[in-house]
Amino acid sequence: MKPIGKGIFVVVAIFSFFSVTAFGPSPVAAAGLGKPNAVFDVNKMGDMSDFDPNNPVIPTGDTIKIAIVASHSGPAAQVGQIYWICALWVAHDINKRGGVFVDGKKKLVEMIKADHMSKPDQGKKICERMVLQEKVHVLWGTDGSNMMKVINETANKYKVIAQNAAALADDLQDATNFSRYAFMSSFSTEQIGRGLAYYYGQIRKKEKKFYILCQDYMFGHDMAEGFKKGLKEYYPQGEIVGEDYHKLFLTDFAPYLTKIKASGAEVIYTGDWIPDAANLLKQARQMGVTLPVANIFVEEPNFLHEVGVEGTKGLVHLSQYGVENPAFKTPEQIKYYKTWNNLWKTKWQAPFNTRLYEHGTGNIGSYIMQTYWLLSVMERAKSTDPEKIIKLWEGDSYQFVTGKILKMRACDHKAIQDLHVEIFVPPEEQKVSMNIPPYYWFKGCSNVGPTFTIPAEKVLPLMDQNLDRCKGKNAWGN
Repeated sequence: MKPIGKGIFVVVAIFSFFSVTAFGPSPVAAAGLGKPNAVFDVNKMGDMSDFDPNNPVIPTGDTIKIAIVASHSGPAAQVGQIYWICALWVAHDINKRGGVFVDGKKKLVEMIKADHMSKPDQGKKICERMVLQEKVHVLWGTDGSNMMKVINETANKYKVIAQNAAALADDLQDATNFSRYAFMSSFSTEQIGRGLAYYYGQIRKKEKKFYILCQDYMFGHDMAEGFKKGLKEYYPQGEIVGEDYHKLFLTDFAPYLTKIKASGAEVIYTGDWIPDAANLLKQARQMGVTLPVANIFVEEPNFLHEVGVEGTKGLVHLSQYGVENPAFKTPEQIKYYKTWNNLWKTKWQAPFNTRLYEHGTGNIGSYIMQTYWLLSVMERAKSTDPEKIIKLWEGDSYQFVTGKILKMRACDHKAIQDLHVEIFVPPEEQKVSMNIPPYYWFKGCSNVGPTFTIPAEKVLPLMDQNLDRCKGKNAWGN
């Protein structure tokens, strides 16, 4: 089957928000990442008791303007909802603190919806409108690496900052596409593949036979290549016993699952996102295929509950927000978690009252913390001037509420970070991760239990040596 062009479909970051990863250890500098330049401080948070994503208080006037460029309508509108609540959360907190001191005065943060509708032409139009009419300081995105490319090109043309918190393609920051105004704070496809290969080859050291099943377009093929590269690097004894690519929005996985059964595979590796991820897991379990599934998107809690505890046990999930167990190491981490969780329980209405939003962790947590990093950079630069932001963000490092540290590689603006593999276990075993009452993340499905660290030095983001700024530098950017 011929790969689908990346300009046709929303790229995988669309569904990367679903993870329910735990909070982690006390603030400690990660090995190789050094001491962070800035730290998220729970005790400095504003009053969040009146935060309501359905009725946000959005300031106007002389503000810090950030355009949340996403699919706020259309078939992927749920993604826009995810990004929107994350952005509003950060803005509400910062504004309750009185804003950020930039450009000689305190300014509030104004989040603005910019709907790209998953269409590149519309994306270009809305980005230009945000810059030329709304006068935004930052273009924040997005679901779809093809859409992120449009954002970055617009940012480069008009010299405004672009933050990539969700799109995963490595080539967004290569020699062809690099813009010094664009910063990629998310993880990327090669890191994901190599991270899971490292887990199986250097930590798990058990299963050796893998079957790759991914969607048949650029992202799916990139995910597969990253895993194959990782096996050669970290697990040469590992064997690919089958490799298939299927069309998007597939409803019948039976032919592929039949081949998987016959292959002798011990693990299914997939980059599939929903609805394909959900259909793959449901049909696999219905056909008696109980193999572990190594993934990044087979973890949306609503469909996991449809499959049940036994059917979701043993899923192997790679997270960009996870940390070592147990989840809560400090009173501050518990305070932060409960602030979100209590609002979800008591105040929020549809669409923000489903299991998807219950914990505010996983990639939802990552999007939030990445946005805090952006505003921390502005605060320390004391400016919305892109040149001053660039100067400070290159080589900067920031510590999340979980203790996780991200470092921005200066030459190509890619984030260096530890990753974590999470093993899904039944509710009674989830307490190794969820160490406060009720001692499980979800009762109706398996979820995060044991976690394993993939050190940053083992999954350093791909660097294009053809990019002049990176020539002669090692993978750390030195």
